Amino acid sequence: MTETLCFQLDSVSLDFGEVKAVNDLSLIVKEGESFALIGPSGGGKTSLLRLFNTTLLPNSGQVHVLGKETSKLSPRELRALRSRIATIPQNLGLVPSLTALQNVLHGKGGQRSTLRSMKDLLHPSAADVEKVYALLDRVGIEEKLYQPVSRLSGGQQQRVAIARALFQEPTVLLADEPVSAVDPARARDLVTLLRELAEEHQLTLCMSLHDVDLAQEFFPRIIGMRQGEAQLDAAPNKISPKDLAGLYQLGERELAEF
Repeated sequence: MTETLCFQLDSVSLDFGEVKAVNDLSLIVKEGESFALIGPSGGGKTSLLRLFNTTLLPNSGQVHVLGKETSKLSPRELRALRSRIATIPQNLGLVPSLTALQNVLHGKGGQRSTLRSMKDLLHPSAADVEKVYALLDRVGIEEKLYQPVSRLSGGQQQRVAIARALFQEPTVLLADEPVSAVDPARARDLVTLLRELAEEHQLTLCMSLHDVDLAQEFFPRIIGMRQGEAQLDAAPNKISPKDLAGLYQLGERELAEF
């Protein structure tokens, strides 16, 4: 294991009962890489992201995240490691009744005590307000600072979630289907923004996408997950239409989900 690796998976399997979400997967991701996860629903993309952010631990094999083997860490060490990994979940994880400011401040909730977090939400420091304003300005919605998230559009809510992730000051940014709820034009804008932000902040970026065209246009590396295995792992220009057809061909497991 070297310091330049962000993720290293060695023969990793993850089971949910009889379902093998990740199947004997070995994978290496270098720090600073940007890559996309593609593949059919149920292929293992979200499970792999949760192994990356340590909210799931493998049933077998080894997962190293930022140089640490996750199954050997104490709860306190896991919390410290998670503070370096920001995740934008599919449902965004925002609190609708709170303002954009308060939701972004929640990005450091895992790094602070419960009392400190409550104080920050109710009476944030001027320095924190300034940081949040700057982040919202960077993602294009600075005027929504004091707006409840429930009053924002879907695209604006996604930008709040991005600002919250950046406020965490992470090393790694994981985004699970971040553009699934917006139209193609806004999806393209959001993927462009996330790629730019990853470069600006020198982050390792992993994005799960259903839109293969976006993945191929914006990411130098694409990993195709199917039935818990990395069926593809290549640059976009090395992936053929036949490869994609094989990745998305429905088998018995996928058909059972319909």
